[in-house]
Amino acid sequence: MPQSKQPDILVVDDNAENRALARATLEDEGYRVRLAQTGEEALQLFQESPPDCVLLDIRMPGMDGFAVCARIRSLPHGQQTPIVFLTALRDVDVFDRALRAGADDFLTKPIRPTELTVRVQTALKLGRMNAELRETYELVRKQRDDLMRLQLQKDQLSAFIVHDLKNPAGAMDLHAQLILREPQLSPRGRDSALRIRDEVRHLVRLIMNLLDVSKSEQGQLVPQLTRVDLDTLALEIATALDVKARSANVKLVCEIQERYVQADEDLLRRVLENLVDNALRHAPAGSGVTLSSLAAESGVELRVRDAGPGIPEGLRGKVFEPFLQLEHADRESTRGGRGLGLAFCRVTIEAHGGSIWIEDGQPGAVFCFRLPHG
Repeated sequence: MPQSKQPDILVVDDNAENRALARATLEDEGYRVRLAQTGEEALQLFQESPPDCVLLDIRMPGMDGFAVCARIRSLPHGQQTPIVFLTALRDVDVFDRALRAGADDFLTKPIRPTELTVRVQTALKLGRMNAELRETYELVRKQRDDLMRLQLQKDQLSAFIVHDLKNPAGAMDLHAQLILREPQLSPRGRDSALRIRDEVRHLVRLIMNLLDVSKSEQGQLVPQLTRVDLDTLALEIATALDVKARSANVKLVCEIQERYVQADEDLLRRVLENLVDNALRHAPAGSGVTLSSLAAESGVELRVRDAGPGIPEGLRGKVFEPFLQLEHADRESTRGGRGLGLAFCRVTIEAHGGSIWIEDGQPGAVFCFRLPHG
């Protein structure tokens, strides 16, 4: 970028780390960057020399970002200067209030350098547009804002679903446990209570899958790595899914060769539960499902094998897409993803820096994933 045309960016944020990241990112792209820690300081710098673009934090002590934006719009050159709001609040009301205050764009934290650069470039182009192009841009921006609002509403709905459904699910599990403690409980009643607990665990897993897939889309799914004992974890999973295995007349076998792995234990548990549950649903009666682990050159490999209908090679990558199912002409059942279970497995393994794939079990399918050494 020629120095004579070096755009001037004003970054306003009370967090020193955020200011440093924005400065380093933008200066690497050839921009001139000025920093302000408060809204009052930002207004003073703007009046001294209007910048080409303003990156404005919303939550600041004293004058917040909404007030600063409104004041900038009242200053000379303030109407023409693009303003991009930065916020950690993924909230529809905050988004709408930012637009009413006069924001041109809306970027959520944590800041990703590539996205920040693209948004600044777009904002600077907006400042150079003529009236006809600006009218077209305003139409496109309104469509983008509508999509952004829908995305934020979806995120809020996901959070409400997770919060509101976990409590009644926990209550159902508690009452099932109380029933199991009854000394006069019949075998049939005991079996029913165990099935209730199994379905409640499945429901909670679905709820958490929804939350974690949503986190992954926002770049917020960060595994907390610890040393996980796979032998113990496999036994716990086999115990949790024992009722489902027995009702399907399927034998669940664990073959743990490589015992330890560095992973987020809760996320890894739910990945394996999803894969084993998927295998049990498709394994023929009288067959088996095997959960195994072995050492690989670049980490630890875990495999879940069943003897059900396999998955054609050309379709194996698609089963990890949300809500996808694959029809089999020779069976009334379906094979593939159900809801977000397998999609959750993929985003979780990738968040660990690993990979997931499917092999031909001859017969059946083998779901495999590899986690790198910690």
